[in-house]
Amino acid sequence: MDSRSGEMGVFVAAAESASFSAAGRKLHLSPSAVSKLVTRIEDRLGTPLFVRSTRTLQLTAEGALYLERARRILADIDETERLIATGADVAPRGKLRISASVAFGECCLLPLAPRFLTLYPQVELDVSLTDTVIDLVDERTDVAIRSGPLRDSALKARKLLESRRVIVASPAYLEAHGVPTRPQDLDGHNCLRFNFRRSLDEWPFRDPKTGEPSTRVVTGNAHGDSGVILRRFALDGVGIARLGGFHVAKDIAEGRLVALLEDHNADDIELIHAVYVGHEHLAARIRAFVDFLADAIGGRHAP
Repeated sequence: MDSRSGEMGVFVAAAESASFSAAGRKLHLSPSAVSKLVTRIEDRLGTPLFVRSTRTLQLTAEGALYLERARRILADIDETERLIATGADVAPRGKLRISASVAFGECCLLPLAPRFLTLYPQVELDVSLTDTVIDLVDERTDVAIRSGPLRDSALKARKLLESRRVIVASPAYLEAHGVPTRPQDLDGHNCLRFNFRRSLDEWPFRDPKTGEPSTRVVTGNAHGDSGVILRRFALDGVGIARLGGFHVAKDIAEGRLVALLEDHNADDIELIHAVYVGHEHLAARIRAFVDFLADAIGGRHAP
């Protein structure tokens, strides 16, 4: 176990199990041998990679960076050896961890997943749907689908979709409560809102004659932490929602929801990207998935 790649493998096992003993059992090494190899790396780098306690190991900031790079290097070695052994391009294979918002997952990702798995049967798809912005490295996620502006410059991104936000309600709700024709009319309606911290109680509008932007404070008695919840409320006639056009385009086309105040729509665009940790030699499974999504839905405008 003198090679640096071997040492990296031991380090990764220790980091992932947060235990020298557990890593030793996995690698058929003694805990002291694992500790010695990790210490050798630390001595060479001149910095600790773990904070050690009697119960567990915790990565330092340098350790987290080393873990990220070590995983990439080991994956590259594995993929290169498969390439040389087969004498051909490596087919995408292995576990592919995907994170997406609940709305995008429901409307776009999950319907496309069977086709992707048919094309790449050696890929094992592991999908998590959450509206929480995750750290790809901490969560060991290969690709995340994110809406809105991108803040993490360390990630690579590929635009998938541009979507207007649309104000909608069900025909039953409008029949019972009337159709708002001006933003001011929303004062008398039950407006459905997101409950997460970055959301606002104001909806943006634009004057149809002057183009002047404005906002309107809205109120209502039903809230949710995802577009899936608010869409369900809207379909059930609870109130009026403001949602991504990609999420409700089919409902509008089939008459389950009605688009409202379109003359006053601010036309604010929601950008949706696939983001991933960039690397010169990107794993085949990641490249295949991002290319697949871009081909399937990339560049569309909705609704």
